[in-house]
Amino acid sequence: MHTFTAEVSRIQDLTHDVREIELRLLEPSSITFKPGQFVSFEVPKEGQPRPVTRPYSIASPPGQAARILLVLNLVQGGPGSSYLFGLREGERTSFKGPAGAFYLRDDGGRDLLFVATGTGIAPLRSMILAQLERGESRSVTLFWGLRSQRDLYWQEELMALSADHPNFSSVTTLSKPDPGWEGANGRVTALIEARVSSVGNLAVYLCGGSGMIKDLTTRLNAKGLCPIYREKYYD
Repeated sequence: MHTFTAEVSRIQDLTHDVREIELRLLEPSSITFKPGQFVSFEVPKEGQPRPVTRPYSIASPPGQAARILLVLNLVQGGPGSSYLFGLREGERTSFKGPAGAFYLRDDGGRDLLFVATGTGIAPLRSMILAQLERGESRSVTLFWGLRSQRDLYWQEELMALSADHPNFSSVTTLSKPDPGWEGANGRVTALIEARVSSVGNLAVYLCGGSGMIKDLTTRLNAKGLCPIYREKYYD
């Protein structure tokens, strides 16, 4: 792994507890990675004499080699998010990477199914953008589970991608929507059960909570055999 120095070029709060941080690479000035991989920060932790290492998936595609985008929740008392949420535009930081075995494979032309809960969308966004840039005709589908309307973000981007790429579709489902929500509701696992009839020509990428990953792996295996790649973000 390499060590990179970067400058915080942009910060945007996407929801009440999700922040987007863009880092412009200084030294080296670009990064080569596989879509889905992560970088790691060494951050201080209260009560610990040494820094702890915290990984964050790159949410931008590899084609944007001079900048990377991170998307993260603010976790109360979490050393990683406390450090990153403390950064300001123009500040410098350093990280190591890239690393990780959760990345977009070739899979011989299979249709692609991406399933995320929460900020597990981050590596999947990198994969989806990279795949759509290839201009292939195979189907690319995203199912994304969030809690309620205040947790929604990137919806306009997903709509624009669907308009620009006829082979891409996405559904965001809310597990506990407030009144007035007209989109899909319920857990993302139920969405898969209802909308995915066959897995014979699929390659599946799961990222998010461990419960979702375990449940969906079982449900998908019951429908048949297909490659399933997993990255657990939280329990």
